[in-house]
Amino acid sequence: MATTTQTTTTAPASIRVFSPFQLSTTEAKDDWLDDLETRGYAVVKGAVPSDRAAYYQRKAIEWLQTFDPNLDPKDSSTWKQHNLPLQTNRNTYEHYSVVHEKFMWEARQEPGVVDAFERIWNTDELLVSFDSLNVTLPNLKKPRTPWPHMDQAPRKRGLHCIQGIINLSHAGPEDGSLVVVSGSSKLTEEFFEKNTDPSTWEWKDNRYFDDKEMEWFFARGCKITKVLAEPGDLIVWDSRTIHWGGEPTEKSNTIRTVIYAAYAPARLASPEAIVEKQKIFNAWGATTHWPHDNIKLRDLQASYPDGTPDPRHRSEPLEKPELTDKVLKLSGIKSY
Repeated sequence: MATTTQTTTTAPASIRVFSPFQLSTTEAKDDWLDDLETRGYAVVKGAVPSDRAAYYQRKAIEWLQTFDPNLDPKDSSTWKQHNLPLQTNRNTYEHYSVVHEKFMWEARQEPGVVDAFERIWNTDELLVSFDSLNVTLPNLKKPRTPWPHMDQAPRKRGLHCIQGIINLSHAGPEDGSLVVVSGSSKLTEEFFEKNTDPSTWEWKDNRYFDDKEMEWFFARGCKITKVLAEPGDLIVWDSRTIHWGGEPTEKSNTIRTVIYAAYAPARLASPEAIVEKQKIFNAWGATTHWPHDNIKLRDLQASYPDGTPDPRHRSEPLEKPELTDKVLKLSGIKSY
C-alpha cells in the first residue's frame, strides 16, 4: 500500500514536483504489491471472475458489431478494417462515447479491481480514469514497432499514478499484451537528472525514449518483459515504468480485449481538476490514463487521417451506465 512520506528539496517547485507517497512492500512473500514496488508492475490474479470477464469481452465484441454486423469473432475472413470504428495510433477505442458504455462502467466497479487499488492507495475514496477500450484483431494490420514511453511528466518525482489493465483475454507469449521494461520505474528519475536538461522537462504526462536512451536502462539491468495474463487478471504498473503495447505475432489467433482503468485517491485532485473531470463526464468524453491530475478531454469526434469526421460519430453511449452512488463518486460528480 502507499504510505505518506515527507520529502524536502531546495529545487524550485516549478522544476520538480514531489509526491507524498511511496509504495510499501508487504510481509507476505510473492505478494503482487511487492512485485509492483520492486519491478514496477504486477499481475493481480483473478481480480474479475472468469464468467464476468467473458461477459465484458462479449460486450466489447458486440459493440464492434454495431459498426459491422458481419464481424464474426470466430471467422477472421469477416474482419474488415475499413468497417471497424476508427482507432487511435495505440490500437485503442476512445471515441463514439465507448468509454462510458454501461459494460465499461460495470468493469470499472468490479470489486476485485477496486479492492486492488484500495490496497495500493490505502483508501476507499477513489477516482477512476475515463480510459479506453482495446480490441485487437490479430494479423489484421501491420504491427507497430515498440514505442517505449512512460506516462509521467519528467518534472514529477516519486509515486503519482498507478495504471491498470482489466485483462479480458488470454495473453500468452505470442499474443498482444502490455510490454514493460522491468525495473525502470526506479531509474527514470536518475535518468532525467543525469542525462537531460531540466529546461526540457515538460508537464505532459507522457515521455518517449529513443534507442540510445533505452541502452542506458539496459546497461543497469532493466529487461524487456511481456506481461502474461489470463482473462480476469488485473495488470497494474507504476507510471514511471517504461512500457508499450505489445503486438501479437503471426502465430496468435487471440483477440486481445482489455479495458484500461486507473484509480487514485480523490483527495489528490484539485478543485479545478474535479470541475474539468465533471465536464468531461457530462460530455461522455475520454481522458488520459490519469484519474486525478492533468485532466484533459480527448477529441470527442473521431476523424480520418485527412481530417474528415467519421459520420458514425456517437454523442452518447448506446447503453448508458446506471448512475449509482459508486459511479458518481468514482467519476468525481459526487464528493466522498
